[in-house]
Amino acid sequence: MAKRSPCWTIGKVGADLIKRHEGCAKPTGGGTFTAYPDPGRGADPWTIGWGSTGPDIKPGLVWTQAQCDARFDRDIRTYIATVARLLGPAPTTQNQFDAMVSFQYNTGKLGKSTLLKKHLAGDHAGAQAEFGKWTRAAGKVMSGLVKRRAAEAALYAMPDATPA
Repeated sequence: MAKRSPCWTIGKVGADLIKRHEGCAKPTGGGTFTAYPDPGRGADPWTIGWGSTGPDIKPGLVWTQAQCDARFDRDIRTYIATVARLLGPAPTTQNQFDAMVSFQYNTGKLGKSTLLKKHLAGDHAGAQAEFGKWTRAAGKVMSGLVKRRAAEAALYAMPDATPA
């Protein structure tokens, strides 16, 4: 098990997992994308591009692919820093880290999760099982979240090709 890297980053596999499950949604044609409401609630938070949310994302907002990509690159650094802080010096592989960044990117709840508590306690099988408990939005099981959590759990359990 690799120890915490002094400077975590997300691996290609983790970034691809996030992008695959977020999708660069709601293309308008001509290479632009429009903001859309949360699929689980049909309301706030509004989202654009690779799952970007925030006070600047409102109905009617239109971005280019370059804007979507730049916002993802900016936002992912915040999620990486948050997960790294939450993990502290806990032994963590790159794949475990990437899976937890994806989880945090989608839920924002890693810090309050049993998943994190189990990981920090070294119960990696237990932590892996926790991903599957986060499949609801607005009280409904969402098939997209079921698939995403399964992909995150699989990545979490996958041995790294090289230690982090």
